[in-house]
Amino acid sequence: MVQAVINRLAGNSFTLKGWSITLVSALLALSAKELNWYYAVIALVPAMSFWGLDAYYLRQERLFRALYEAIRDPGAGPVIPSFSMNTAPIQDRVVCWFQVFWSKTLFSLHGSIVVVIVAVIIYGVRH
Repeated sequence: MVQAVINRLAGNSFTLKGWSITLVSALLALSAKELNWYYAVIALVPAMSFWGLDAYYLRQERLFRALYEAIRDPGAGPVIPSFSMNTAPIQDRVVCWFQVFWSKTLFSLHGSIVVVIVAVIIYGVRH
């Protein structure tokens, strides 16, 4: 059951990345077509929102991986009752959402998207 949750969270994270790239690309294309940098500013909202959601899903995935390890090896940490999906006993094993938000894996994708949006905004304001 825990492995199914981990797989579902990983799938949601992958889908979020796809939606982020698609939506931001569409808004940037509209910005270039209309020669209006305001669309690029609007693109910042979904880019940051998807970044935050992706951090949430990655943290949840890490929590459930820690839960899986606690169930697999009961001597390594707190005792987890059978069929428990409660991640509260292992919260301290996983870094907080803010640290996951700035992790290398998320920053490399979402950070580069935000950099491109900011570059388009700066170019649009100057021209």
